[in-house]
Amino acid sequence: MSHVTSNIIHVIGAGLAGSEAAWQAAEAGVKVILHEMRPVKKSEAHLTDGFAELVCSNSFRSDDKEYNAVGLLHEELRRSGSLIMRSADKHALPAGGALAVDRDGFSATITEAVANHPNIEIQREEITGLPPAEWDNVIIATGPLTSEPLAKAIQGLTGVDALAFFDAIAPIIHYDSIDRSIVWAQSRYDKPGPAGTGADYLNCPMNEEEYNAFVDALLAGEQHEFHEWENVPYFDGCLPVEVMAERGRETLRYGPMKPVGLTNPNNPDVKPYAIVQLRQDNALGTLWNMVGFQTKLKYRKQAEILRMIPGLQNAEFARLGGLHHNTFLNSPKVLTEDLRLKADPRLRFAGQITGVEGYVESTAIGLMAGRLAAADALGTAHKHPPRTTALGALQHHITGGHLEDETTTLRSFQPMNVNFGLFPPVTITKPEGVKRWRGPDKGKAKKLAITTRALEDLQDWL
Repeated sequence: MSHVTSNIIHVIGAGLAGSEAAWQAAEAGVKVILHEMRPVKKSEAHLTDGFAELVCSNSFRSDDKEYNAVGLLHEELRRSGSLIMRSADKHALPAGGALAVDRDGFSATITEAVANHPNIEIQREEITGLPPAEWDNVIIATGPLTSEPLAKAIQGLTGVDALAFFDAIAPIIHYDSIDRSIVWAQSRYDKPGPAGTGADYLNCPMNEEEYNAFVDALLAGEQHEFHEWENVPYFDGCLPVEVMAERGRETLRYGPMKPVGLTNPNNPDVKPYAIVQLRQDNALGTLWNMVGFQTKLKYRKQAEILRMIPGLQNAEFARLGGLHHNTFLNSPKVLTEDLRLKADPRLRFAGQITGVEGYVESTAIGLMAGRLAAADALGTAHKHPPRTTALGALQHHITGGHLEDETTTLRSFQPMNVNFGLFPPVTITKPEGVKRWRGPDKGKAKKLAITTRALEDLQDWL
C-alpha cells in the first residue's frame, strides 16, 4: 500500500546523497526544501559550507565500467542523470584509471546548481529532532556524522540496537578467491545456527610457526592515523586484532582464532594451533567475512598480512577491515525496499547512514531516494532498478540482501562499498578451442558479463 504524501519533499543534509536526492526530485517536477545545518552549526569533519563537500579523499575510485563495479556504478549514475557525476566529470583531474576531482570546483558547481534550481528552496538550519508531523515526505541524508539530537530521535523510533555510532568492520573476502583445498566448512562442535547446517563457517588452519609469524606481522604493521573525530573507543567485543595481539601472544588463540571444536578433514590427526573462521556475509554466498578481525592496520599492509593465512594466500577483498566513527542504521531490519523507515513511513533515508560506504554509493542511494520520494509526491508508480544493475544490487544489499536472522545483531550488518559480490551470479561459457579456462582470464570474462548485463538491464529500466 502506498503512502500518501504532500507535494513538498524535505531533504535533510546537503552532502552527496542529499544534494543528489534534492536534484532528482526537483528535476521530476516536485518542490523541494533542502535543510543544511552549515554554517549555522559546523560539523567536526567539514571545512566549508558548500554542498557535497568531499571531506576525505578526492577520488571516486575506478572509472572502468567494464571490469570494475565502482566504474559500472559511475556509468549507471551518468545514464540516470546524476548531478554528482556530471559535476565530477566537469572537474576531473588526471588520475590514471580513477576518477579524481578538484574538490572545490566540484562542490561549488553542485552548490550553484542546487541553489539555482527553481524547484529547490534552501534553508540553513539544524534539524534537532524528528521532523515536524506536517512534513510527510522526508529524506534524511545526514551522513556518518549525523548530529546528536537527530540521531537520538531516530534511535528513539528504531530502538537502541538499530543505530550504530561506530563501525567495527572485519575484512570481507570474495568466495571465489578462497582456496578450498586448504579451507573446510564446519561449525564449532558441528552446531547448526538458527538457519544453519552445522557446516556454516569456513575454517583456515594454522600451525604454531604460521601463527607466530602472523602475530609478529600484526605487531609490526603500520596503523591508520585518524582524525580526532574519526576515532572511537574500543569495546571488548570489537577490539582490533592488533590490539589483542599486543595484550599477549596467545590472546588471539583464546579469542577469534581459538582452535576448539573443529577437525581438519585434510589432516584429522593433527590439531591446528589456531584457526581463522569465515562467516557467510550475503544471501548469495559470494562474500565471506573474517570473524572477529576488525583492524586499524593500513590497507596495503593489511591485505599483505591477511594473505599469510593458509587458504587466503590469493584472497581478493570486497573490503578491508576498519574501526571508526560512523552513524548508520541496521537497514535490513528497519528500512523497507523503498528506503522508508518501517517505524515512521514518512521518513526515507539516503547515503552513508543507510549502510553504504563511499561517495558514489552514497550518491546512488540519494538518487533512488529522490526518485522514490518524487513518485510518491506525484502519485506515480516507481519501479526499482533490477538487482542485476549496480544501483539495484546496492539497494537490495541494504534492504534485503543481507542474511536474514532475527537473532542477528547490528554488528553483523556493516557499511559496504559496491562490489561484484553483491550481484546475482552470471553464466559464462568457455571459449571454443580453450582447454583450461581459469584464473585472471575467466575472472575478467565474468566481470565483463556482469557489467554488460547490468547496462542492458539499466537501459530497459530507464
